[in-house]
Amino acid sequence: MGFYFVQFLGGLAQASSLFLVAAGLSIIFGVTRIVNFAHGSLYMLGAYAAYSLAERMSGPIGFWTAVALSSFAVGLAGVAIEVLVLRRLYRSPELFQLLATFGVVLVVQDLVLAAWGPEDLLGPRAPGLEGVVRILGRPFPEYDLLLIALGPAVLGLLWLLFHRTRWGTLVRAATQDREMTAALGINQSWLFTSVLFLGSALAGLGGALQVPREAANLHMDINVVVEAFVVVVVGGMGSVGGAFLAAVLIGLIQAFGILVFPQITLVVVFLFMAVVLVVRPHGLLGRPQAAARGGGHGVETPLSPATPGLRLAGAVLLAVLAALPALLGDYALAVLTEMTILALFAASLHFMMGPGGMVSFGHAAYFGLGAYGAGLLVKHLSAGMAAGLAAAPLLAGMGALLFGWFCVRLSGVYLAMLTLAFAQIVWSVAFQWSAVTGGDNGILGVWPASWASPRWVFYYLSLALCAGGILMMRRIIFSPFGFALRAGRDSPLRADAVGIDVRRHQWLAFAVAGAFAGLAGGLYAYSKGSVFPTLLAIPRSVDALVMVLLGGVQTLSGPLAGAAVFHALSTEMVRHTDYWRLMLGLAIILLVLLFPQGVVGTLSRLAAGREAR
Repeated sequence: MGFYFVQFLGGLAQASSLFLVAAGLSIIFGVTRIVNFAHGSLYMLGAYAAYSLAERMSGPIGFWTAVALSSFAVGLAGVAIEVLVLRRLYRSPELFQLLATFGVVLVVQDLVLAAWGPEDLLGPRAPGLEGVVRILGRPFPEYDLLLIALGPAVLGLLWLLFHRTRWGTLVRAATQDREMTAALGINQSWLFTSVLFLGSALAGLGGALQVPREAANLHMDINVVVEAFVVVVVGGMGSVGGAFLAAVLIGLIQAFGILVFPQITLVVVFLFMAVVLVVRPHGLLGRPQAAARGGGHGVETPLSPATPGLRLAGAVLLAVLAALPALLGDYALAVLTEMTILALFAASLHFMMGPGGMVSFGHAAYFGLGAYGAGLLVKHLSAGMAAGLAAAPLLAGMGALLFGWFCVRLSGVYLAMLTLAFAQIVWSVAFQWSAVTGGDNGILGVWPASWASPRWVFYYLSLALCAGGILMMRRIIFSPFGFALRAGRDSPLRADAVGIDVRRHQWLAFAVAGAFAGLAGGLYAYSKGSVFPTLLAIPRSVDALVMVLLGGVQTLSGPLAGAAVFHALSTEMVRHTDYWRLMLGLAIILLVLLFPQGVVGTLSRLAAGREAR
């Protein structure tokens, strides 16, 4: 009995830590509608700052002063991010704000690396709370008892702040109807900046309070931001009370899940989120998001078939790509092959996001399923490359059909988070089912057939399959199915009224996109000769998002250009500097600020404006 009670208390302590981070994320999203991917970076900054300050300030007063100063400093860092980056993007599509915060993540990672080094840093224990107490005969850390009390205390303070102050009233009003508060003369810049300060300070406080429990390290940002997103989505975006309830439930699931389901510990939380979103599409205490007045970010320019000039340019590009093997060495051809494969991967995500209007945070699931489809055939059946490349889109398409059936019942951020949940479930299965997938060791020896083993032959094979896949998706977009899909994206009610089954079209589009992502994954597996769970992981999904947004989600050629720019930047920067994330993050932020419609989207708009004059 004592063991289970202590386990229960451990779950509550974990819940308090999660709540502090998730509450800040929820407040920021509720007011600004920004999906702040950099929130985990602020948490990491809080931990590192508290480590340095606590090393210099001794005694209980010094330790708690270090925690408070760290939280305040991280709040100021959040203000700097808002003023320098986010404030310039409030009128841009929400996904571009997400892309900008991803750039901030890369910048902060390398700044922390430069300031504190790559080693894990174990901070001091909290003075006066170093020991344990015995509860029902079992030891339990004194510090964790403090954390258990801190979560409800912060929730109470936030309730007083939001319900007993004028600032809190304005924040709640902006959460309900941001456009109306602006119409009433509320200074939105001041309100957004103050909200960023509060949310960032809470993230910094969460990170600083973790210093006595775990070492500060360079990976804690991505780990915590995923858990925080899960808490916020399960509780309901913008609901602080929902975040607290979700944090408690998830903390307890994590505490007892390892006892009840030791073989699937990594997947239990995401299974819980998937079930919650299927049963309650807006989270436990969330509400449907109000539609933006005036159409949000303006009317999207309709997609048009390629003009004769564009077709000629495409033919010239293909001819140039076909001639390159005669000019390039093996390394350059390998990079070009990867670039071609990633272009198909990005185009498949764009097929969902652009014409389909469905944002996915977990598109790597289908890329990885395709890679594993090929790898598993090689490992268990000694199958050849042709069978592997046929199985890759088949397995990925089947996975997309299964997951898409649930996902198309949601919309917006909730749909995106459900795709993330399914991707994490697939990743967990690949990581923990070692007998079949090889686990963390992956599957090795996935090489092309002998006739395709020369680098230039495999390049031509990849170019043919990827170009064919991209042209096929383009053909679908301008078919009756594609027009119906876009009609459902632009006006679901009107599409329903004229007899279009919007959900069915979205489901099929989900499967088509998954199948082509799987083909890209299969080619990638043969180009590398191996398959690892990292192909299914969150960074791979983020890479795909960055490629699509960088090129321009409102153009058909944007994802192709985005894939080329992103892969070229990341490959070259890795070769020339250890701080490639810093350079890449700054490049992404600058591109987002200078090209708010994406590179191709902005160039197309400039060209259209010149023709109009």
